[in-house]
Amino acid sequence: MSVPNTPAGSDSPAVALGPTSLVLGAFSALAWVPSLAFLTLPLATIAGALAVTFGAAGIHCARRGVGGRLWTATAGTVLGTSGLTGTLTLLWAFGA
Repeated sequence: MSVPNTPAGSDSPAVALGPTSLVLGAFSALAWVPSLAFLTLPLATIAGALAVTFGAAGIHCARRGVGGRLWTATAGTVLGTSGLTGTLTLLWAFGA
């Protein structure tokens, strides 16, 4: 007997905001590693901004009870903020 592939009625797109923010925030935080800083700098800046945006939306949805987990969205927001701050500080220090 086959199992249906359709998502449950309680699934919403807001469930993916926290994990997406966490992954982008972790990538953005890689800019703090000195050997990877110049390779990942442009992408880390974009990933940090997206992590903060998705994390804030994930926190909002989790608090409203729409879906998602609060801790993943919060962790992604914190990592994205630290990564974005680090990359912008490096860009400012080198005068780019």
